[in-house]
Amino acid sequence: MSNPATGTSEDGPDKDWPDPAIIDFVARSGLTPIGAETRFERLPGGVSSDIWLVRAGSAVCCVKRALQRLRVAADWRAPIERNANEAAWIRSVSSVLPQAVPRLLAEDPGAGMFAMEYLPPQSFKGWKAQLQHGRVVASDAAEVGRRLARIHGKFARSCDIEAEFTTDAIFHAIRLEPYLLAAARAHPDRAATLHRLAEITAGTKLTLVHGDISPKNILIGPHGPVFIDAECAWFGDPAFDLAFCLNHLLLKCLWVPAAALRLITAFAALADAYLAGVDWEPVEGVEHRTAHLLPALLLARIDGKSPVEYLTEEPDKNIVRRVARALLADPPDRLADIRQIWKREIRE
Repeated sequence: MSNPATGTSEDGPDKDWPDPAIIDFVARSGLTPIGAETRFERLPGGVSSDIWLVRAGSAVCCVKRALQRLRVAADWRAPIERNANEAAWIRSVSSVLPQAVPRLLAEDPGAGMFAMEYLPPQSFKGWKAQLQHGRVVASDAAEVGRRLARIHGKFARSCDIEAEFTTDAIFHAIRLEPYLLAAARAHPDRAATLHRLAEITAGTKLTLVHGDISPKNILIGPHGPVFIDAECAWFGDPAFDLAFCLNHLLLKCLWVPAAALRLITAFAALADAYLAGVDWEPVEGVEHRTAHLLPALLLARIDGKSPVEYLTEEPDKNIVRRVARALLADPPDRLADIRQIWKREIRE
């Protein structure tokens, strides 16, 4: 239910059997019938977490536990408290859009783990996989934008939510440092701009942010998109969520060139639907911040600590670098301008 995983669990040598703490959590949380044989299956995913499918009799659920050191090439560590933040994000959003999140079943914040309902892949299709195979449906993208705007609007300027999600240190450790600040180190001549964007993002406190809205964390279900993996949940700038998702639609134009024009159409559909739902601030403000942040995230997914795994050829990487660096030097204020620049680059 997240990025493709490689390697074994940091918690022990046996990658096919969960840590005893997970087994204990399942038992004491009442997630399985008493006396029923419990079976565990590691799910694909787990760059930042261990994720297990648990079956016992007719009961089935997923258990997720955060890892302190993420499974990436760079030395990237993050507090396990982010697991409790994800559970809190699910709980908050379920009060507004229950169909847009999995049901939360049990949690142990101290141990950094929780259980949620299992969303079977037969009914809940990974959006990233669909895009990879050229199945780009603009209405899906638009509904992602609408739901994201509704979540942002519901929790805008909420003192209670702000108090619950004062997770600046986690957001800095998982998002700003490995993305914007790491890209700044790789591109010293753009460092001042990237540092300024990180400061603006960190200082904009408006609403509940997911922090990892990308196609890998969106399932297209029978009742529309479902958001998962909110480990970076934070009270901050909604522009980050919008820019983070739009960034992936642009990058996938290079991964799936046959679907590039459809992906650009999906970019427009998502952006337009989202901006149509903005009612917590002037729409020009959030679009301006998104348009300025987007090229920084483009560059970060090439030269940050978490480069996208599907762009491996230098010519493709150099396209991203060239466009992103030019946009950082002369940033547009409209997302439509970025879309047209990218479309022209892809055609050429």
